Amino acid sequence: MLTHHRKSVCLSLVSIDLPVWSVLETAATLYQKDRDRFHLLLTAPPQKNNSLNISFAEPPEPGVDKIHGPSGPRILWLEISPYRVIMTMQGNSQLSYRHFWEKGIYGVTRYWLPNESLKPQQPICLRNFTNSLELIGRSIPEHLRVEYELWAGKMQLGRYILNLEVRH
Repeated sequence: MLTHHRKSVCLSLVSIDLPVWSVLETAATLYQKDRDRFHLLLTAPPQKNNSLNISFAEPPEPGVDKIHGPSGPRILWLEISPYRVIMTMQGNSQLSYRHFWEKGIYGVTRYWLPNESLKPQQPICLRNFTNSLELIGRSIPEHLRVEYELWAGKMQLGRYILNLEVRH
């Protein structure tokens, strides 16, 4: 039986060796699929005026992306189990991505960039190696930590920590 809970969450992504750091605190809906499988669904704020979410000028007015026009909320969906995590971001023809992490495995990371044309765009495919995946919480996840490396061919693009806190 599918059950759900409304929870406050803090999701952060930090690079160990690059100047990348992002934190999102918001409300999310946690769906329990079975004993130790969960889906977490949340809305991320609209993307800033460039693809890296780094603003060098005045912030744009809410709901307007200076490069791609009006923007809206983006949906972030995490599929969580003690063995693997899949994170998908979709929203309003902006940057979309899908990460697959499983401890000790090279997973696939795909990015879809904004596209001005009507034809579908092929994703940019990278690999990630999951060094550790830790899920704490018995009946409901309380803390998730994923440490991974991102790779393009034989070139490492950094080491990262994804951290999720679910507040009760």
